[in-house]
Amino acid sequence: MAAFEYQALDQNGKKQKGVLSSDSLKSARRELRKQGLTPINVEASKEKAAKKSRGRKLTSKDSVLLTRQMAMLISSGTPVEEALAAVGDSAKKGNVRSVLADVRSNVVEGQSLSDALSSQRIAFPALYTSIVAAGETAGALDVVMGRLADYQEKSEEMRGKVISALIYPIVVGVVALMVVVALLVFVVPRVVEQFETMGQKLPLLTQTMVNISEFLQAYGLFLSAGIVVAVLVLGRMSRIESVKRRLDRFSLSLPLIGEVVRSVASARFARTFATLAASKAPVLDCLRAAKETTPNLILRDAVQQVIEDVREGGSLSQSMARTKEFPPLVTHMAAGGEASGEYGPMFEKGAEYLERDFEKTSSVALGLLEPLITVVMGGLVMIIILAIMLPILQLNSGAMI
Repeated sequence: MAAFEYQALDQNGKKQKGVLSSDSLKSARRELRKQGLTPINVEASKEKAAKKSRGRKLTSKDSVLLTRQMAMLISSGTPVEEALAAVGDSAKKGNVRSVLADVRSNVVEGQSLSDALSSQRIAFPALYTSIVAAGETAGALDVVMGRLADYQEKSEEMRGKVISALIYPIVVGVVALMVVVALLVFVVPRVVEQFETMGQKLPLLTQTMVNISEFLQAYGLFLSAGIVVAVLVLGRMSRIESVKRRLDRFSLSLPLIGEVVRSVASARFARTFATLAASKAPVLDCLRAAKETTPNLILRDAVQQVIEDVREGGSLSQSMARTKEFPPLVTHMAAGGEASGEYGPMFEKGAEYLERDFEKTSSVALGLLEPLITVVMGGLVMIIILAIMLPILQLNSGAMI
């Protein structure tokens, strides 16, 4: 079967657009008429849809929704082909419909669901297809799809917590910096020039503020442009593996931030490992998939070292402990999984604990950061106000004498 894009009129004369799978253009038009639609334009779109979908990534929300729907339909006994068609027809976004239509066409042609999904690598990453393949092998595709949806939801929740923890201090810091710069550029010069016209010598603090103000007025635009360029250059350089590895190593070496980064990455590792292990995937497959979801290159190198040790017959927990990169909790969970023969539940518990620990740590850090930013900002404003007030005090003291 091939995928066809169509434009048609419904019984109320309203134009409808969508994608359907059919053996030929003629049968596609026939299928539309069966649905009560009058075809306006129908054209083969397999190549177009495939190219479009490969170049566009599904949003996390779309991916979770279609995975959850697929799990429910397959668990109710619906064949995979029909489940894909039903989910595609109910999708509101054309991108999602195109992706699912192409996947369904491949399934109808005899491919397994995991192979059909792997043709859409941007829409469905390697981890996604690996978990689906494990479910097909174990004969529990509906259960695995449900676990996959759970994994996506929890990963998105964790990502949201990380972003929330970073946004607040960044926004507050930027606003505080803008307030200080505005005071230096617009307020300090207007006030201090009154004293300069009187020929009064300015105190050292006031003169320093005036010098900073003059520098910002003269070179502020160049300084801002330089900061933007530096950020862009740093962003480009961070894509270079050697540079990113140094940055990742530096982030892990920071006193408090390093532990948070390690915990977040380890939680993601444990969550991925648990999802695949619960699907009865081999340990090496679990490790390979978990490695791909580990963003920190130093920790990714540690996972690769564990993979090599396990491939040679080593113990998973001992291999992880030897790297000295994983939190003790994760290595203990690995040891518990080896003893019980059930890695999935143990790593699931470890991931949940690390996620809760991150949430508590970030809450405490934000609670401390808010008054700290307030104190720093208040101190800077106080210094600026003091610089403005000193000439007035000096003038009053001179008048009294």
